[in-house]
Amino acid sequence: MTFRQFAFNNVLRNKRLYIAYFLSSLFTVMVFFTFAIFAFHPAFSGGDINRNIIFGMAVAGGIIYVFSFFFVLYSMSSFLQSRKKEFGLLIMMGASDRQIRLMVFLENILIGFCATVGGILGGLIFAKFILLIAENILIIEESLHFYFPAMAIAVTFGSFLVLFFLISIFVSFILRTNKLTDLIKGDKKSKGEPKASVFLSMIAAILLIVGYVTAVLVKGIFVVYAMIPVILVVVIGTYLLFTQLSVFIIRLLKRNKSIFWKKTNMLLFSDLSFRMKDNARTFFLVAIISTVAFSAIGSLYGFQSILTKDVKNSTLYDVTYSPWGDDTEDVIQQDIQKINAILEDEKIEAVSETLDEQTFHLSEQISSVQIVKASDYNRFAALTGKEELDPEETEAIVVGQSDAILTEDTKADEIMMKEKIQIQDGREIIPSSIIQSAVLDIYNAYYVVNDKIYGQLGEPVRNDVSAVWVAKGAQEEQILEAGRKLNEQLEYKAFSIDYSIYEINKTFGPILFIGLFIGIVFFVSAGSFLYFRLFTDLDEEKRKFKAIAKIGLTQKELQKVVNRQVALLFFSPIVVALVHGAVALTALSHLFNYNLTTESALVLGSFTVIQVIYFLIVRFIYVRQVKRAIL
Repeated sequence: MTFRQFAFNNVLRNKRLYIAYFLSSLFTVMVFFTFAIFAFHPAFSGGDINRNIIFGMAVAGGIIYVFSFFFVLYSMSSFLQSRKKEFGLLIMMGASDRQIRLMVFLENILIGFCATVGGILGGLIFAKFILLIAENILIIEESLHFYFPAMAIAVTFGSFLVLFFLISIFVSFILRTNKLTDLIKGDKKSKGEPKASVFLSMIAAILLIVGYVTAVLVKGIFVVYAMIPVILVVVIGTYLLFTQLSVFIIRLLKRNKSIFWKKTNMLLFSDLSFRMKDNARTFFLVAIISTVAFSAIGSLYGFQSILTKDVKNSTLYDVTYSPWGDDTEDVIQQDIQKINAILEDEKIEAVSETLDEQTFHLSEQISSVQIVKASDYNRFAALTGKEELDPEETEAIVVGQSDAILTEDTKADEIMMKEKIQIQDGREIIPSSIIQSAVLDIYNAYYVVNDKIYGQLGEPVRNDVSAVWVAKGAQEEQILEAGRKLNEQLEYKAFSIDYSIYEINKTFGPILFIGLFIGIVFFVSAGSFLYFRLFTDLDEEKRKFKAIAKIGLTQKELQKVVNRQVALLFFSPIVVALVHGAVALTALSHLFNYNLTTESALVLGSFTVIQVIYFLIVRFIYVRQVKRAIL
């Protein structure tokens, strides 16, 4: 048997440990290859938006590539940790340090090559399916037809072969700088009872509580100011949580006889503190990486939801028109005729209303405010089916636009309620109430007054004109095409709400698509970290349970203990990450004064389902391995 055959057989013999490393590497290659397929797709050969998509894909590919480097490094360190005795045995049989390093180098090259080829083949198999999904998510006019991605294959194959080659050299260097005799004796040395500092445990709890409370309580622009301090506090608190507080809590539970001596809890808690301490850095890394994935995707999805709902809430009309301040009446009439012509060309039947907007000067506090007579307001209310207003002669109603999420008009409402409107006959009009309505396409708060006294308000400081259209029975394609023409011919004057939402989704589609892929890569990698740490200690766990089985541990009790132990180790960092993500998304909702509960639940719930499925698979493999050692 040649040395290369020996290295190849080593990979096959350690397939249990390597399978997660191989599959995760394969998945990473496949995701990178998918981005390369998009980047080199013929449909993205021109256009500003397409260049933005390509740039985003390139950045995402770079992030995945860099992350892959560190991911493979961690995987190899777990691999070396689990093979201490094997290396020691080879040394005893006469293997030199150079041969050990060469063997590890060849093994890593072999796995890297297979993962690269497998990732490219997997990407080719699912390429058309992914292109179909992307065609809808990205909202692009071009059809993403399937093509043979020769350039994408070359770039992916070359990039990852270089990556695995560099990693293999780096790992060989690490092996050379460590004494293998220390690795052999490492698992025989007594670790001693893990100790946790009471002071550091309290600091961990205080830091997390302070970080959470600050993130939840701050609102508005103060969320931005508090972001960096809160992140630093929570990151430090998370590290101390796994290294100190978790061990401290386990020791308290072990001292509680009613808990520790109950059924199989003794087996569960006996070495849980050891494993929590040993895996603290892994748990910390997994929690932070998962939090980044949750927060990034939740923020992108939430921000898109905020923008689209803000557009929907800001107006009740399909098309709105607001001319420039210096436009003449002739220009305004020409613009309105042009809008009607576009709607007619698209065979859209629409009803329109025009409003003469007059702005008045009231006081030093309110230098300019729009005042609308009730009949004008009621014309638009009738058009949209909203409630009409009927103010008394000496009464004014304040109308705000707080339904628009990104409009902060509450302070203006309160100031306007305190003002009195003077009319020419000496009487005063007193605001009586505040309502929130999008009946008129006016951005700021305004007054609605009785028609009889409207003419006695004096000379306005400014006159404007606005117009709205409500389409009846039009198809979505017709509305979008009309919106595109309006955007081209009357830019920044005429808006179609459906086309505006279409543009928002078109802009955020690539960002969400890219963010989702990166988030999934991070999350799967985080799960693989847990897999590596869990199976690194598998041989020791086999010996432990085999010894316990001899004194009467049943199969049912064994499975119960293993299930609890694996669940605690597998979900501890994920639960922390879910809490971190929920707090982060709550802070985002406070920044924009918008409830993101639905969006947060959807993002966090989706990742939780993925993690549960991953856990069930890992648990099945782990329990089967332990049972085989006992039977």
